[in-house]
Amino acid sequence: MSYLLRVQLPDRPGSLGSLALALGSVGADILSLDVVERGVGYAIDDLVVEVPQGALPDTLITACESITDVRVDSLRPYSGMLDTHRELELIDQVASARDDRLQALVDGVPRVLRVGWSTVLDMGPQGAFRVVGSPSAPETQASTAPWMPLEKPVMLDGEADWVPKIWRDMDTALAAAPLGNTGKVLLLGRPGGPEFRPSEVARLGYLAGIIATVLG
Repeated sequence: MSYLLRVQLPDRPGSLGSLALALGSVGADILSLDVVERGVGYAIDDLVVEVPQGALPDTLITACESITDVRVDSLRPYSGMLDTHRELELIDQVASARDDRLQALVDGVPRVLRVGWSTVLDMGPQGAFRVVGSPSAPETQASTAPWMPLEKPVMLDGEADWVPKIWRDMDTALAAAPLGNTGKVLLLGRPGGPEFRPSEVARLGYLAGIIATVLG
């Protein structure tokens, strides 16, 4: 079983090594590591770890937080594919798609940006509507999107009135970015959190901008 751990740890020599030893002590193997954000004295890292069959995921949290100043932001099952060039592969998939490029985009974004689901929204005479959604996108759609049109990537308030109740009940973190000047936006949902970090929102914006150019 694999899990995606988001941890905050001191940005100092030896911190990651100590974390690896702690995870190894409970039988966990680190399969990949991405630096999400760095600040003054701290780092936010995403680690994909594999644990033995039958192992309790809570042991991962206990192991991590046994280290001084290390905090687990989130822990969730991980079933995505591991690679080191996710954005480039997605851009290539969208560019080479023979049918619906927008569908290819939303199908690939959850793996690339490590979210639960993604959709593309547009504005029509009756307001915002979903153009396409990933297979994991919720059936319940937002009836309004008062934050559209969008000029730059943003983290959205998951407790706002426009957010469907079922999204709020699942504590869904939300972020969105414009797809160029098309009026369409790419909306991401991360049920159960964690909240999007500023660096993740910026990464979303860069990706959406490049994809918009590919879409023409």
